[in-house]
Amino acid sequence: MNPLFLLSILVSFSVSCAEEKTTVEECDPTLFGTPSANTGLGADQCAASCGCGETPFTPPTYTEADVSSLASFILIDGPETLDEDPYQSSPNLEPDDALFCAVVPQAEPQQYRLANYETQANAEADGATVTHRGACGQCSSLQNLAVYMANPDLTDPVRNCGIEGIVAGEEANIECLMEIGFDLPCAQIWYYNTQNTRDVCLDVCLASLDSTHHNEDGSLNDCIQCDEDNSGPVFKTVSGRTRRNSGLPSALCRPCDSVFPVDHRSY
Repeated sequence: MNPLFLLSILVSFSVSCAEEKTTVEECDPTLFGTPSANTGLGADQCAASCGCGETPFTPPTYTEADVSSLASFILIDGPETLDEDPYQSSPNLEPDDALFCAVVPQAEPQQYRLANYETQANAEADGATVTHRGACGQCSSLQNLAVYMANPDLTDPVRNCGIEGIVAGEEANIECLMEIGFDLPCAQIWYYNTQNTRDVCLDVCLASLDSTHHNEDGSLNDCIQCDEDNSGPVFKTVSGRTRRNSGLPSALCRPCDSVFPVDHRSY
């Protein structure tokens, strides 16, 4: 091979690597979330905005009136309740982000249906408004969105419901979750998620009981990471809505590339 040609390739490769390195270094590494006392990270590590990528995103500040309005919407033909534990019946489920779940308004005020679309443009052309990335599921209703919006840190409330479930059983656990505000279909998948995490991660979670959500380097504590790895895929697939794919910051801080930007004031 011509030495000059080889040299030109090496120079070109070096320049490309340098440009890529510069891009990575200039990209804001701050995680997306709203740190609380339980988070373990400061504002320099986690903030409610994403300045990285092609579309910078800062979610609106949702008010109590916004939350109340969302909770007042009526879902028509919502998801059926679960008749079995998906962690037992379909343990290999993986979320598919190719679709977009959208709110389709109905003739009656405050009534809506949920529908999946292949693109945001298709949803908008149909008069629908995308409410989260990924297919619609058990938690995709606006009622459940209002719960996520009103509770940026659900770790303790859900854990307390899980403890109540250990003492009083499945029905008490689900009722406790519904008292937080979840509807029954969503409360069920939260219950099954808690059960699976307890079965798989109990020892790890007991050891992490007094830990903050994140380690100093920004990684999740061992218990939350165990839940993420072992319960997360099924939960995300069945629930449909998560705070990440709904553009909502929480006390669990997430990489910006996992956050879907959406404004929920336009339904």
